[in-house]
Amino acid sequence: MPAPSNFLKSMASSAKHQAAMRKQAVAHGFPRLSASSKALILLPILLLAFIYLIVYPKEFELQALMSSCGQPPTGSYTTAANNPSSSLPFSTTVHAYARPNPEFRLLIGVLTRADFYERRHLLRMVYGLQLASPSLSAQIDVRFVFCRLYKDDQRVLVPLEILAHGDVIVLDGCEENLNGGKTHTFFSAVASLYADAPYDYVMKADDDIMFRLPELVASLGTMPRQDMYYGATIPCGSMDPGKGYMSGMGYALSWDLVEWLAGAEEVTKGRIVGTEDKMTGEWLRLGGKGRNRFNAKPAMYDYPLPVPVDSCSHAFVPDTIAVHRLKDNPRWAHALSYFNFTAALKPSKFYKFDP
Repeated sequence: MPAPSNFLKSMASSAKHQAAMRKQAVAHGFPRLSASSKALILLPILLLAFIYLIVYPKEFELQALMSSCGQPPTGSYTTAANNPSSSLPFSTTVHAYARPNPEFRLLIGVLTRADFYERRHLLRMVYGLQLASPSLSAQIDVRFVFCRLYKDDQRVLVPLEILAHGDVIVLDGCEENLNGGKTHTFFSAVASLYADAPYDYVMKADDDIMFRLPELVASLGTMPRQDMYYGATIPCGSMDPGKGYMSGMGYALSWDLVEWLAGAEEVTKGRIVGTEDKMTGEWLRLGGKGRNRFNAKPAMYDYPLPVPVDSCSHAFVPDTIAVHRLKDNPRWAHALSYFNFTAALKPSKFYKFDP
């Protein structure tokens, strides 16, 4: 047994050693691990990595898929900001209903006025409900088109609209007059804005027309993709698309004709101002274009008046593609009711509609 004095010295030496180790840990962090200690720590980590990468390789794909859920599909977009000459200093992305391998791509430009906020709200509902249908086989994008903003309230409310919906095109090269060159400016702008992602067809439409998109898709789906001019023939009494021109209620051109119009100054110069649908027919006639012409009457027609002014107006028919001259809410309600647009409405404690 060691002497008491030697034992006390040994205890004191051990205490000093432990204190020195604690000071070193405080000053420099944890003591350096030995190679065997590192191996013991790394072994479980490597084993877990092996299990995830080799045994469950799909786990990472599942996590990536879950992280993308809830993100709206991004479709093509156009706002004033995509036009370098635009006065609106911002951009936005349009979230569209993405369709794998669409039958064709159609852009509908609704030519309207900046102040017609209520009408655009109604049209967004009417077209949005149809575009949400999974049975729609074509990619259709609807854009609201008007000329430069000239009121202070428009310069605030329209940007808000673009931020919320992203479906507005503001044209810089025109005044707000449909027969003052707006249609030509629209087609020229579209040819430039969508040059990198062209549509198969571009349609000019009024803001008082309602298209039934499934019927429009079925009709356009049989059309050629080149040199095509589609609509409702004018004069009203004619069914021959080779004569006259297509009504301005809504007519479609194939993409090659849109590109051609944008650069056909030899044909359009001095012929931009005038009755817009008649001028479009004149451009095509002078340029020898639009040889593939298709008349969609009687499925495209004006609202049925009690006493029809001409044969462009007639009663609703089941295979309707479009109804024009919906000038007020009662007419819209009549047309939407006839075609049963509210059929999907479910009963609820939150509302009740008396008959």
